[in-house]
Amino acid sequence: MRCTWICLLLACATAYAQERPTPPTRAVDGPGAPKFKRIESGGNAPVKGNGNFVIGPDYPAPPELSVVKGVPQGKVQQFEMLSADSRFYPGIARDVFGTVDPNNPKTLIVETHSAAWRRAITVYIPAQYQKGSEAPILVTHDGPKLGSPDATLPRILDNLIAQNRVPAMIAVMIQNGGGDAQGSQRGLEYDTLSGKFAEFIEAEVLPQVEKHYGVKLTRRPEARAVMGCSSGAAAAFTMAWFHPEWYHRVISYSGTFVNQQWPFNAETPGGAWEYHQSLIPNNKAKPIRIWMHVGDRDLLNPNVMRDDMHDWVAANHFMAGALKKKRYEYQYVYALNSGHCDRAVREHTLPQALEWVWRGYR
Repeated sequence: MRCTWICLLLACATAYAQERPTPPTRAVDGPGAPKFKRIESGGNAPVKGNGNFVIGPDYPAPPELSVVKGVPQGKVQQFEMLSADSRFYPGIARDVFGTVDPNNPKTLIVETHSAAWRRAITVYIPAQYQKGSEAPILVTHDGPKLGSPDATLPRILDNLIAQNRVPAMIAVMIQNGGGDAQGSQRGLEYDTLSGKFAEFIEAEVLPQVEKHYGVKLTRRPEARAVMGCSSGAAAAFTMAWFHPEWYHRVISYSGTFVNQQWPFNAETPGGAWEYHQSLIPNNKAKPIRIWMHVGDRDLLNPNVMRDDMHDWVAANHFMAGALKKKRYEYQYVYALNSGHCDRAVREHTLPQALEWVWRGYR
């Protein structure tokens, strides 16, 4: 039995490697790259600076990751949500990856079936929260699994709040619905270009947070931020893009601003690739403030589609260029010696990213 499982794991690893080859390292001054300002290795982009910055290749853990004696610690609590209780997402899944549509190479043919989901909603409430008051909020995607809260974000928030670098906010960490990419519940939630996922959170998640823990969450968009990595980062931007009346602040790690939307939508045929190619350039600037990251070894064409819209580095370079032209408040960080959703980079940069994205809040 042991040999069988080992062989199965090796076969899966081989298949995964074949599907997702190791991306090449892209040079700082490579094709399509914006002009970057170099930050000394081990440092971060300036909290008061906008524009494009290069960091790395070293990423020391910041002091904000540690529990500091005398710093008030917030509470971390968790409850569960079920697909049976949702009017937005009854739940889907796929058994095999899709095939390219012969009539439309920009999308996949995917067979799906009903599949129930259960997700953890992990909530951080700062020690400084005053009962009855309306709190600023931070919504994060791909949240901790049921029963396994991630201590990183609460520790960072404890320290930043105590130092008055960010407001005393409530963080709502939302676990995804399962799977990845086209034909999955996670892909449907994260990669679809519409306001539906934000509406699901507004109608079904946040009211449950208030009910479970007796807190009040602000409705003011200036006091709301949303954060994610990969498709979760694209979802964060999508929430602010389609509902700027709810969210003005975004943090994006290795944002999937590529063609991964499913089902196909003729109005946005390139999925999230359309953000930098048409949506941002062709629309009036929205009141969105965004901190963005990508690694020099981030993803490159990891699936069967060959549409030239699956390069994460190129996509984020294009996003930075589109945001700059429309005069958005943005900071773009290019991380050396870094892959997709690099944990060391996230831990190193998150305190600075949070402080930057909340800069100007009153």
